[in-house]
Amino acid sequence: MADGDGDGGMLGWDESVFRDEHVFEIDYLPEAFLHRESQTRTLQYALRPAARGSRPLNVIAHGPPGTGKTTAVQKLFGRLDAETDVRSVRVNCQVDSTRYSVFSRIFEGIFEYEPPSSGISFKKLFGQVTDHLVAEDEVLVVALDDVNYLFYESEASDTLYSLLRAHEAHSGARIGVIVISSDLDLDVIAELDGRVQSVFRPEDVYFPRYDPEEIADILGERVKRGLRDDVITTTDLDRVAELTAETGDLRVGIDLLRRAGLRAEMRASSEIGREDIDAAYEKSKYVHLSRSLRGLTDSEQTLVEVIARSDGEQAGTVYETFHEETGLGYTRYSEIVNKLTQLGIIAADYAELEGRGRSRELSLAYDAEAVLDRL
Repeated sequence: MADGDGDGGMLGWDESVFRDEHVFEIDYLPEAFLHRESQTRTLQYALRPAARGSRPLNVIAHGPPGTGKTTAVQKLFGRLDAETDVRSVRVNCQVDSTRYSVFSRIFEGIFEYEPPSSGISFKKLFGQVTDHLVAEDEVLVVALDDVNYLFYESEASDTLYSLLRAHEAHSGARIGVIVISSDLDLDVIAELDGRVQSVFRPEDVYFPRYDPEEIADILGERVKRGLRDDVITTTDLDRVAELTAETGDLRVGIDLLRRAGLRAEMRASSEIGREDIDAAYEKSKYVHLSRSLRGLTDSEQTLVEVIARSDGEQAGTVYETFHEETGLGYTRYSEIVNKLTQLGIIAADYAELEGRGRSRELSLAYDAEAVLDRL
């Protein structure tokens, strides 16, 4: 194990342990997409009609975070764009969580410029999208990534209804939908309106957690492409895979390798050592939390902060502080509590209070310091 002045060797100012640091970015699309062959085959089967000019089958891709769902869809969309005339658009519902903003993203994907930010009705936006598809004789496939955010905002049924019934509003419009969900407690079909359930009928593609051997394979491939030779030993890479398997989220391991590499460079060492891995893990294990917090609005982040500082106080006390800081009423407060609970950021448990019936106690699902650091 290198310590910066031993066998590992010193790095010069212009040297790096990385061959290609981008390989360890969360949004990097790997050339070799390992251990997802059956899921990829089902997605291809569902989208094959689109390549022939017909409406594709709809799909629900679901499974825990960091199991390759988004990557599988992006890889397939890349092939569709390169090999067919099918138009594909991926919408990040963590960012675009209303029907209007979803269709704005679709508009941008089709016309390659954003629609006006105000003054255009949903009906007109929708009409311009479908008019284009019919006029150009194009098939559209829309991926609603992190679709659970549409459910948290009660926008899922209306959004899917507009997409799936487009051919009724505009004869000849052919649209297929892939919904991607990482919320294991969300039953997508059951939570949709009956009017949507009757037309959705998706192919089901489940992405299980990677097992330790699969994680080691995938991280090994990243190391080969992203790090210089002999930067990390097989034993230490096994340690990274082991820590990643504990969380079940591949993104933890990818982020960990990047942080460990940067930490080795900070020590001017040409090797990643065990202490780099263990220190990096203390930050990387919160990669899912960081992503969830980034997607929250200012008022949602304020409530998380109030809960982090109040440590298990009754919901009424938390509400008073939240109201003082934001001016928002109880209805919006209650909606945010439900959303944060569904996201797994907080737990809301009912407790019996003497003489006052039941009250909700709000607590963080993570270490308070880790949450406040990331806010």
